[in-house]
Amino acid sequence: MPFQFNRMAQQEAEQIAFTWLYDAPYDFYNMEEDEEDLAAFLDDKERGEFVFSVKDGEELIGFLMIEHKGDTVDIGLGMRPDLTGQGKGVTFLKAAMSFLRKTYEPKQLTLSVATFNKRAIKLYKRMGFHTSHIYIQETNGSTYEFMSMVFDCYKSE
Repeated sequence: MPFQFNRMAQQEAEQIAFTWLYDAPYDFYNMEEDEEDLAAFLDDKERGEFVFSVKDGEELIGFLMIEHKGDTVDIGLGMRPDLTGQGKGVTFLKAAMSFLRKTYEPKQLTLSVATFNKRAIKLYKRMGFHTSHIYIQETNGSTYEFMSMVFDCYKSE
């Protein structure tokens, strides 16, 4: 059964925010690490039509956040902690990319990832994303280095 992408319900947002806890160093991605991000994630109006729960059957396995920027869709995504590091990211990311391409028809997909997250960067490169630039951003009470990555939808068909 293919993954289902639906507008995120409040119960799903709360489940992700308060029960999805990643082990170090990925605990950086725990929702409670950034109060502003947590508040926005928990606010139905802030999530709007652009935050999706991802289910495999009835099982909540991930989330996908999008922001339109012209012909580009910027994405943020996460998998349930117990599913990470097992090679399941390829299937998850392929499904997300297919959903985005069919639903929004972007020319490009972009994302940002903390540069310490070698596991995710390896996946993104494997799926056809390339590095755009590196930048520094304040978040989670400190300053971190991030990598901006781009996927050209038309080159990859």
